[in-house]
Amino acid sequence: MKRLVSAGLFLLPLAAAAAAAPAVSFDPQRLSNHVKILASDAFEGRGPATAGETKTVAYIVDQMKAAGLQPGGSLVNGKRGWTQDVPLLRAAIDGPPRLSFGLAGKREPLAQGDQIAVRAAMTGAHRVAIADAPLVFVGYGVRAPERNWDDFKGVDLHGKIMVVLVNDPDYETGQGDFGGKAMTYYGRWTYKYEEGARQGAAGVLVIHETGPASYGWNTVKNSNTNVQFDIVRKDPAAAHTPMEGWIQRDVAVDLFRASGLDFEAMKKAAQGRDFRPVPLKASFSADYAVDAKVIVSHNVVGRVVGARHPDETLVYSAHWDHLGVGRPDARGDTIYNGAVDNATGVAALIEMGRAFAHGPRPDRSVVFLAVTAEEKGLLGSEYYAANPLYPLARTVGMINTDALGVAGPARNFSISGAARLGLLDDLIAEGRRRGRTFMPEPHPEAGGFYRSDHFPMAKRGVPAISFESGNDLVNGGTERGEALAKAYTEQRYHQPADEWSPDWDLTGMAADLSMLYAVGARLANSREWPNWSPDSEFRAARDKTAAARN
Repeated sequence: MKRLVSAGLFLLPLAAAAAAAPAVSFDPQRLSNHVKILASDAFEGRGPATAGETKTVAYIVDQMKAAGLQPGGSLVNGKRGWTQDVPLLRAAIDGPPRLSFGLAGKREPLAQGDQIAVRAAMTGAHRVAIADAPLVFVGYGVRAPERNWDDFKGVDLHGKIMVVLVNDPDYETGQGDFGGKAMTYYGRWTYKYEEGARQGAAGVLVIHETGPASYGWNTVKNSNTNVQFDIVRKDPAAAHTPMEGWIQRDVAVDLFRASGLDFEAMKKAAQGRDFRPVPLKASFSADYAVDAKVIVSHNVVGRVVGARHPDETLVYSAHWDHLGVGRPDARGDTIYNGAVDNATGVAALIEMGRAFAHGPRPDRSVVFLAVTAEEKGLLGSEYYAANPLYPLARTVGMINTDALGVAGPARNFSISGAARLGLLDDLIAEGRRRGRTFMPEPHPEAGGFYRSDHFPMAKRGVPAISFESGNDLVNGGTERGEALAKAYTEQRYHQPADEWSPDWDLTGMAADLSMLYAVGARLANSREWPNWSPDSEFRAARDKTAAARN
């Protein structure tokens, strides 16, 4: 699950905010049926490049056809198909990996999944063989010249393993150069791996702590010890070190202690600009085979062609994939069904398509994009953004749905992460008409903005948001809403227990979709081109393409 913004801080005078869109209702039972099917064991957790993908893609295509959509995918013999091919590197560790620390002349084995979670190599290599590589603690592993911050201080990390903290230097204190509690991209584990590659390190070990990571060890284990995917890169070593993984906090504490260091003291030191890398009196060894090959997954695309401006496009999106079949949980269940995450979003996408297909034909085209491999790093949306089927310069915006609420209607709503853009102002205005308030990101430290499929479009300038159902529930208020969210994160998120339930109340999800439809319908029937706030990091990219919209 991935949660902001501008309410009261940045409100553009948008023409679309004035006119009311037609009210459209959504059927909670129909939504529930989609989720029940997509999250059933028959779909095997919807893993990319599996039989589960074949079933999932076929189901979405069939449902888009039945909903009245037109195919909106890649051109095949001059005609649009229903899919977009997404070539991906698929990598899986072949057999049990041999992992260990070297401490005081002794070899200390590390248990994959329990103490450490090492990913299959994303470099395309068929074997990872690291022998006694020195370990170096690099604090938060951040190099941010614009913030006058460099955790590396010129230390040569070639052939060494970076040991790094998750999140930003500001996380513990809530203040500083990185936005306080609100995570920047420097706090994401993906950035840590990318920076490790730029530093020439042999590997990166991220220290897991539940608070700054925003999820428990089970999520780390389940997400990293199964099959991994990446987009096909010309130079994968520029983005990935040979070895990437996580270690438990307790493992890190023992490791630091063996080096004569106090973990908490080192973490405190890393929060300052003067921090310098600290060599640990330990080494790391790894040996495991990797089954690596290029496969082709698929984005699924439906479309309603605009009546007046068919070359202008509004996009609704959701990721169809989940984790597939993986390690058994305490019940012995190995299927990661992904009911909330994200069969709910796919159900929303299908029914949103039905609403547009059966309603008045919009002036602009509306695309319904179900993307692959979100759980592997937003890969399907990254591929679409890099290889758009419809020009990004003339894409009005993207509204993404990921892990929608299943506990009934809410008095509020939010979006993933922190952003300031006119598209959000449209959403806030529509919510106000419906008596719903906008809630700024309640957990900005989770880095939600970088964890949903709107991000690849946003970083290329397209106004994009990922909608979040509210936490102030009509039945139970914020106390119940937060309790349910906490329980989901701890007990079901990225675990086999994320399954469909007949006890869900999807009237809230239906209300969410009615609001999102109204926002999209106004945009699709207007001449509005939403933009980012003048101080947004994405404004410049959008402004570069302004001529294409004039």
